[in-house]
Amino acid sequence: MAEPTDVRIALSTASVYPESTATAFETAARLGYDGVEVMVWTDPVSQDIEALRRLSDYHGIPVLAVHAPCLLITQRVWSTDPWVKLQRARAAAEKLGASTVVVHPPFRWQRQYARDFVDGIWRMANETDVRFAVENMYPWRYRDREMLAYAPDWDVTRHDYRHFTIDLSHTATARADALEMIDRMGDRLGHVHLADGRGSAKDEHMVPGRGTQPCAELLEHLALTGFDGHVVIEVNTRRAMSSAEREADLAEALAFTRKHLASAVRVPRR
Repeated sequence: MAEPTDVRIALSTASVYPESTATAFETAARLGYDGVEVMVWTDPVSQDIEALRRLSDYHGIPVLAVHAPCLLITQRVWSTDPWVKLQRARAAAEKLGASTVVVHPPFRWQRQYARDFVDGIWRMANETDVRFAVENMYPWRYRDREMLAYAPDWDVTRHDYRHFTIDLSHTATARADALEMIDRMGDRLGHVHLADGRGSAKDEHMVPGRGTQPCAELLEHLALTGFDGHVVIEVNTRRAMSSAEREADLAEALAFTRKHLASAVRVPRR
């Protein structure tokens, strides 16, 4: 007998930017999300495990994932050594009860880190039950020029990782076929960043359903195949004119996700 999906839906704390990490917990609780993914960045609370634990307990919202500080603006967060950053992200996930650490592939100028990245991620994955889910990125574009900013590759399916994160805003920016990418990921797809895009050179992170990405089809695929990871709403609400407008966008994203996860039934794994 088929079962309803039990995939949990989390709110990325990045989705309330420029509001704070604390605001994200409050918003997730008020809107009925199942948890949060903590984006570790320059907000001191995002870097403080005890502060995150208190927020989680107070709002009754679990931390389901930790996004390691991989952005340009976080180069000095939790050390300048990228491996130390990942070690601290793993420790945070373990202490907070999160199942996943999201990590970007290195920038090309991080040559030693990039050279050792695939083997190093496997070593770290073998030391913990926390999933290190490596996220697909995209080429950087300016007018008609393209720069390959990530190494070993922005398309993480070209390398051997135990778990992947797929981000549909990134597939839009890369002008890649998202459904083909998840086929290549197969049962190593461990985590989803749900957002939309129209194929702009900018990483748009639109509310699902407002762009051209197959967000609904992806969610139905997850439900049908017994996906055992989390779906994280990671959208850009910076242009919201008020907190009410921001919350309306985040409520719409949650409703979209629930609708399309529920529109298919899960086939139990044997």
